[in-house]
Amino acid sequence: MRLVYTFLLYLLTPFVLLRLLWRSRRLADYRRRIGERFGFVPTPAQPVAVWVHAVSVGEALAALPLVRALVERHGSQRVLVTTTTPTGSARVREALGAAVLHVYAPYDLPQAVDRFVSRMRPRCVVVMETELWPNLFRALRRRGIPLVIANARLSVRSFRGYARVRGLAAATLADCTHIAAQSEADAARFRALGAPPSRVSVIGNLKFDQMVPPAQRASGHALRQALGSRRPVWIAASTHEGEEERALAAHRLLRQALPQALLILVPRHPQRFDTVASLVERAGFTAVRRSALPAHAPVAPSTAVLLGDSMGEMFMYYAAADVAFVGGSLVPVGGHNVLEPAMLGKPVLFGPHMHNFAEARTLLLDAGAALEVEAHTLADTLVALLGDAKRCQRMGDAGYAAVAANRGARERLLALIDALPERPAAD
Repeated sequence: MRLVYTFLLYLLTPFVLLRLLWRSRRLADYRRRIGERFGFVPTPAQPVAVWVHAVSVGEALAALPLVRALVERHGSQRVLVTTTTPTGSARVREALGAAVLHVYAPYDLPQAVDRFVSRMRPRCVVVMETELWPNLFRALRRRGIPLVIANARLSVRSFRGYARVRGLAAATLADCTHIAAQSEADAARFRALGAPPSRVSVIGNLKFDQMVPPAQRASGHALRQALGSRRPVWIAASTHEGEEERALAAHRLLRQALPQALLILVPRHPQRFDTVASLVERAGFTAVRRSALPAHAPVAPSTAVLLGDSMGEMFMYYAAADVAFVGGSLVPVGGHNVLEPAMLGKPVLFGPHMHNFAEARTLLLDAGAALEVEAHTLADTLVALLGDAKRCQRMGDAGYAAVAANRGARERLLALIDALPERPAAD
């Protein structure tokens, strides 16, 4: 089945390249560094100690605590971090700079994979979350390079998708040295898909170990002063197409009850910043873009919306808000990281589509730190919360405590990496 997969991948490669060029109309970085995607990367001066692969922004952020610890252990330029998207690439470079090596990961074509691995010479590989690459995994096992799927999660939807190609999925999972799952439910689904039970364990979610950068916390407090410390402020974060319109509709209703309320609107993808700015303008709101906001300059009381058109400042935006709605959840995307606002002690709202963050969703709901909303209930929920400071404080405190109680996955994962065998174990 892997041969069929590879054959189809070669057939699809020209269309993948055309898609990159198409997407580069809005974000030019999609057509840059294409050679890296085929394994044409510079050979580092010394072999890579650990290669960490994180697909995009969410995975890259989750990997930061682990990567920083690995850099402390192995030294600068000994850890390789790969991504597949320009936004993920930008986040890695911004957060880690020259401390790590960074390139795009190769496509899962045998020649590209072999070329990449031969040049980088990693001693072990850590793949974040749910990236199953049959040719890469087989190449690593053939070379005796230990491979860990870290922070591994497998939603019910993803499980059903992989189950359609169970033979290929089982063979790919058998090439892993270890699967470090976020939860017992994730671990059970990996085993049901064919992963050898002895190679699956539960270590928790690395996202709990993410720390709020002090500089962003301070910037958030400064931004709040600029917005107006007494104004009700909420954020709609990591929004997708179809969610901004709903957030703006809710904001209109909110301002009927709280006329001074301000919305911080932060689209998930930078290529949509201009589109969302046009939506805000058509909705009739007075708005200002983060990129046009002078440092420490006060925002006019008439401003109803701050458009967060910047990357890598999400903690700052959360710190400036009273209540946080996390996007990707009113549309069937699967949600985004609801733990980030909880780390800052903010009440958390999200929609019904949270299958990618099911465990975090349940944790915050059970702790009384979050509320699930529909598009038509978002405004009423905001009115209730923003008019009740004590309730917001209770929810925020509960979320902060829930996150703190679940930290520790990073240390468990580091111990697992330290104990990796020279070659994958045979069951």
